[in-house]
Amino acid sequence: MVEQARGFPDVRWGRSDTGVARVVQRAAATAIGSRVIRSIVPFDRWLLTRTKGRVTALGPFGSPLLLLTVRGASSGLERTTPLVYLLDGERILVVGSNFGQQRHPAWSTNLLANPEATVTIAGTAYRVHAEVLEGDERQRGWRAFEEAARPYRVYGDRTDRTFRVFALSRREEG
Repeated sequence: MVEQARGFPDVRWGRSDTGVARVVQRAAATAIGSRVIRSIVPFDRWLLTRTKGRVTALGPFGSPLLLLTVRGASSGLERTTPLVYLLDGERILVVGSNFGQQRHPAWSTNLLANPEATVTIAGTAYRVHAEVLEGDERQRGWRAFEEAARPYRVYGDRTDRTFRVFALSRREEG
């Protein structure tokens, strides 16, 4: 079922201010920690997809997670990716950090080509329209991610590319 009401929930597993969460965030900010998390992502995608975003292998560390489903730019097939998100008023922000790797993540390229997508949060799906943020608005969004989670503070130092920051807004049916 796809939800119709405005706004998005802020669903988190656990809390980000615990000792365990701080240790995990410090580890995730390292190159080795990023590789470990990237190796878990396929399993986490499977788990999140099967539970409609209710259970994650990467919790309970206080990061809100969603499933983004977008049509592939080349294949035309729907692709689903788990992402950390932040609320920004009635919008959701997501960032294409790709753990600080040199290439943009495929989902962000797909979203540029096909801005109509679906996000699933805690079992509820929402139809969204994506807008890539530019200038000061992009900077504000990026800073919000750096403040929210330690790994984002180091991702920018790993590459010279500019991370894509997207605002996802609810779209009406019809």
